[in-house]
Amino acid sequence: MPELDEILTQKLQILLAKEQKRVVLPSFRHGGVHISRGGKEFVSFSCNDYLGLSGHPRVIAAASSALQKYGAGAGASRLVTGECPLYSELEELLAEYYDVQAACVFGSGYLANIGAIPALVGKNDLIIADKLAHACIIDGGKLSGSTMLRFAHNNVAHLRMLLEANRVEYQNCLIVTETVFSMDGDIAPLAELSALAKEFDAWLMTDGAHGFYPLPNPPPQAGEGIIKMGTLSKAAGSYGGYVCGSKTLVEYLKNAARSLVFSTGLPPASLAASIESLKIMKEEPELCHKPLENARLFTQIIGLPEAQSAVVPLVLGENKKAAATSASLAENGFLVSAIRPPTVPENTARLRFTFSALHTKEQIEKLCDVLKKLPIFTEMASKS
Repeated sequence: MPELDEILTQKLQILLAKEQKRVVLPSFRHGGVHISRGGKEFVSFSCNDYLGLSGHPRVIAAASSALQKYGAGAGASRLVTGECPLYSELEELLAEYYDVQAACVFGSGYLANIGAIPALVGKNDLIIADKLAHACIIDGGKLSGSTMLRFAHNNVAHLRMLLEANRVEYQNCLIVTETVFSMDGDIAPLAELSALAKEFDAWLMTDGAHGFYPLPNPPPQAGEGIIKMGTLSKAAGSYGGYVCGSKTLVEYLKNAARSLVFSTGLPPASLAASIESLKIMKEEPELCHKPLENARLFTQIIGLPEAQSAVVPLVLGENKKAAATSASLAENGFLVSAIRPPTVPENTARLRFTFSALHTKEQIEKLCDVLKKLPIFTEMASKS
């Protein structure tokens, strides 16, 4: 039998040949949107710290105070001794922020989905998820043992067809989508999905990890059969995930979600940072509008369709082309990651631009100037 390292080396060589091999590079983030990497300085358009709160003085002070008071770690799972008093304060703030009865905080957004979905549905149930739903949604579906179908991205008609053909065969049905899709930046037709869920006696779960600002098509109000999920690691600038809904839902998840029951609680500093971030978001609602404004400035200058969210993709197709364009931008002082399969479908490699409330007009204009001078922009112009 071949040695493990021999087998893994062959797999790595396959990834390298397909321009899909990744390298983890040490990075030092500072000044909100600046990154030091390999002795060079970059303006980052690749971070999900949409509001710049990870470096906010109030957030850092809150985390530091909790560190001194409660220590570095939780020490155990929430159900043993890891239920720091800050948990209840954070969950109350989340419930208030999203106008729901209750919230349940998990160790991460990934843990929230792979814990909540299998807790809600099982082998006699049906999950229908958007084709471009995040990997943790798909993994949660697989762990549940449910039958899982995929509807064409944001295609309400296709979802209806799948419900009409399959719903009656299953005890329960869970429809899952993202509010803002992390790699495409577009928004789910949430009102239509909610209406279908009611019509077919299904539950609707919305993953709002990348949605934190007023959306053109806002998520349906939480209520019977509406489950809201999100993260604290992006707009809140901290770490953790959560599920919001009814008090009964939250009580059940705290007993049945394996990724909560069998995981050590979050560090108290992370809880305190999230609490302070939510307070800032409530006090400064204009801050939540700024990333979308910056994204729309970018799409206006560069000649792309108007941004729907703080995420703007530039689909280039070939892995090599995406990697080369990312490298060219880096040479000019801009960090824009090349996103390649399996993160996105084959032949849709892209640059993924993310915009922060802290980006300046001058930084965005300079980015556009550099981008317009690259070969890929000339190709785009000739095709339009």
